[in-house]
Amino acid sequence: MKSILPLLKETRDASAAVRRLSDKQRADLLILLSDKILANVENIVAENQKDLELMDDADPKKDRLLLNEKRILDLADSLRDVASLPDPTKDVLSEKTIEQGLSLQKIAVPLGVVGVIYESRPNVTIDVASLCLRSANACVLKGGKEAHYSNTYLVGLIHEALAEFGLPSGAVTLLPTGREFVGELLTATQFVDIIIPRGSEGLIKFVRENSLVPTIETGAGVCHTYIERSGDLDKGAEIVVNAKVSKPSACNALDTVLVDRSIADAFLPKLKEGFVKWNVEVFADDASFKILQKAGYPYLQHAEPEDFGKEFLDYKCSVKVVDGFDDALENIKTYSSRHSEAIVSSDNELIETFLKEVDAAAVYANASTRFTDGGVFALGAEIGISTQKLHARGPFALEKLVTEKWVVRGDGQVRW
Repeated sequence: MKSILPLLKETRDASAAVRRLSDKQRADLLILLSDKILANVENIVAENQKDLELMDDADPKKDRLLLNEKRILDLADSLRDVASLPDPTKDVLSEKTIEQGLSLQKIAVPLGVVGVIYESRPNVTIDVASLCLRSANACVLKGGKEAHYSNTYLVGLIHEALAEFGLPSGAVTLLPTGREFVGELLTATQFVDIIIPRGSEGLIKFVRENSLVPTIETGAGVCHTYIERSGDLDKGAEIVVNAKVSKPSACNALDTVLVDRSIADAFLPKLKEGFVKWNVEVFADDASFKILQKAGYPYLQHAEPEDFGKEFLDYKCSVKVVDGFDDALENIKTYSSRHSEAIVSSDNELIETFLKEVDAAAVYANASTRFTDGGVFALGAEIGISTQKLHARGPFALEKLVTEKWVVRGDGQVRW
């Protein structure tokens, strides 16, 4: 294929057919797709295995690529969750009559054609398609070559469901995996209304710098958990271990532990049991290194400056001892990607200050950052976690896949 523009034009044309579907038809379409996924679990696993065999076992992205039976059943459930959500389109956001007698309404309408560029995660194929179709949008999917077989099979199931509703396959378009087509997608302003990159910091940076199509970033997650001196140390240890090991390849996984100097000797050894179980490699500053070494922690490295502000996406994290609350906030301000940040504390005043002052899409008090997720937040699914501040922030889901339109009704009024 020399150009993807014909595919993009098909998607633009198909978007009109998607908009014409009723709310019930769009919900029923997702339920049908859920049924098709449940009927093809073995086939999805087999296609996914083809992708897995091509990836090095040591690659931390391999967990993102995996579609086992449980994850596939979760995808089917998420489709039904999205189907059950209220229609975000055509809501009347405001209405009034102005002095010239014109009746004005501001309503929510679909964005049109949503382009998503993503890496490794075939579940994103279903999440994006379901959210876009439910919100009466068409979508263009640019998945990574790592998930070629998985994405191709899943989009085939989507096309089967579209056909049963009389919709063109262009309503959900899977682009070729070649990187040479990315530039063409980013400049296709006549066919694509918005681009959403989901993946590495390098991918997001490239899209930000090269796209002519408006972009919403779903940023990398460099997430901190700060153990403040008044915090419950046992709960804090459980929170830290969970945030690191429950799914280290997720963007909401912990990357850096900050601990007050006054409690560091008491707290850091409490991480040993949970971290050793998962062979977590710790990159520690001088103060925390001495404490963990004395505690006999086996997977210990001296931290380099670049280990702070790094998204590890693996069983690895950095640890730093800080001199109190203000020092912790300064570290988060310096190194955070503004994704998810947490404090463990019993001081309500400091908790409220943390929640107010820390600049992130999600802030937590006494809980794991692993909760930052569209499904967990009862949004059905997500396209990604937006770390920017325009239009959408946090889990980017159904409610944000719309824009606004003014509808004006008159009776011959003119303006000179």
